[in-house]
Amino acid sequence: MFIPIFLTNYSAFGGIEAIFSLAEHNNYSTPKYMSNQIPQQPIKYFLYIRKSTDEEDRQVLSLEAQLHEAKEFAEREGLEIIDTFVEKKTAKVPGREMFNIMLDKIDGGLPNQIGILAWNPDRLSRNSVDGGRIIYLLDTGKLAGLKFPTFAFENTPSGKFFLSIALSNAKYYVDNLSENVRRGNRAKLRRGEWPGQKPLGYVYDHRLRNIVPEPKEAKAVKKVFEEFATGNHGLTSIAHRLAEFGVKSDTGKPRSNSAMYHILTNELYIGIMRWKGEPFEGKYQPLITKQLFACVQEVLKERGKPRKRKQKHDFPFCGLFHCTCGAMFTAQFARGNGGLYRYYRCTRKQGHCAAPYIQEQELARQMIAKAQTIALPADWAGEMLVYLEDEEKQQAQSADAFVQEVNQKMIVVQEKLDKLLEGYLDGLIDEETYKRKKEELVQQKITLKGEKLTLGQKRMSGWIEPTRDFVNTLIQAGKIASAKSLTEISQLVRKIGTNRRIAGKCADWDLMSPYNFVAESLARPAAPRGEPANSSPLKNLTFPNWWAREESNL
Repeated sequence: MFIPIFLTNYSAFGGIEAIFSLAEHNNYSTPKYMSNQIPQQPIKYFLYIRKSTDEEDRQVLSLEAQLHEAKEFAEREGLEIIDTFVEKKTAKVPGREMFNIMLDKIDGGLPNQIGILAWNPDRLSRNSVDGGRIIYLLDTGKLAGLKFPTFAFENTPSGKFFLSIALSNAKYYVDNLSENVRRGNRAKLRRGEWPGQKPLGYVYDHRLRNIVPEPKEAKAVKKVFEEFATGNHGLTSIAHRLAEFGVKSDTGKPRSNSAMYHILTNELYIGIMRWKGEPFEGKYQPLITKQLFACVQEVLKERGKPRKRKQKHDFPFCGLFHCTCGAMFTAQFARGNGGLYRYYRCTRKQGHCAAPYIQEQELARQMIAKAQTIALPADWAGEMLVYLEDEEKQQAQSADAFVQEVNQKMIVVQEKLDKLLEGYLDGLIDEETYKRKKEELVQQKITLKGEKLTLGQKRMSGWIEPTRDFVNTLIQAGKIASAKSLTEISQLVRKIGTNRRIAGKCADWDLMSPYNFVAESLARPAAPRGEPANSSPLKNLTFPNWWAREESNL
């Protein structure tokens, strides 16, 4: 029989008391799911501690600190730790080895009730799969309980509810943090700042919030690119060259082939930041030019799998001279007078030839004597170099107009990039078209940046650098007798001579222009005192305004 109970001005507590009084009057019993009975808690526990190197765990206690805290807590609570599981892996995704071993033991059934002791719920899980597995083991009773020094848990419906909230918060934290990191990376890329690990040759400047060249490593990286572009190196040999420059792996050995391939194909060195397949323009200083990078890629493509070359003898003059019969001169070793000597002889590939052998030292002596016919007096060379420096400084001031032209082109390209982004955000173009067009525009902008660095010197001072190289070659010819190696002599002769030949143990060649004119001018007798200054032998060198000034000391 239902008996109504009327209450006026009752509190919340009084209302609840009245409801239970009504239930008692009608012989109603409390449902099981409303029972506050707490299952008996186990006294034996597995201890699980975890720390990863991920961003979200940087402020988490170390493994040693977690172990110390957990053991102190177990001692206070009277808990027995029967096994300890240590994990050094992120909990963002399922698949932790030690965690799965622990849960498999519990799921397989144990003679005693067992619980898990951890420093915090987020040490157990940061993903929905592992979190759901823990709660399911609690539901089935195979896992009797959980203990945390930093979180109160009771194995009741309400306790499992709050545990699921704590585990969901751990997952939300890592998901939200990952999204914030991705958003921050995209913002840095748009500003031209590199968000990834610094490449070899750079250090991170916290003031600029970007990478900057590290002097020693940057010089070594640039040298490696230049040497590899010659085609004379494979990945192994270039790794040893890098080690010779003082840049080695963490083990102190030359870097592996895969590491060298990554360096040689890294577009960061030319100012292009590629992030998940999308190119961005870097606002840091590139180490090499785009042209040099393209040359290296071509060499890598041609080499494919580097093949071992048969070691050859070092004959510096081999392939340098022809015989009178038309064949090339080659070299060989010969023993005599108790020693081993190197001789050069005709290959006789054109048929029988009676050309005599010539010893290497004698050939070098003749080459030095011939090269010194273009040796420039030291005072003349010094004055020419000073003149070139003055011309270079004056013409560098005139390069601003060309730089301005390149700047205008870069502005146009940037406007196209902005419009392309607006079209993509407005849904006017699809993602594939956006990335393809952006790749083209970024490449154009990087090319223009390279032109900006070299265009002024290339257009306004294009004759200065070849002229300086010409004068330095004349200076080198005067110092060739003191060359440290025969290779230097060979390189000089290749540079200044053509139609190089040996006839009857006599080496000779024709001087290339304008070296032939210098030799003829220097061979003329000096002008008598009182003769006009314009008779100086180098007055007629065909370079722009070469000797426009009157020189009285020549």
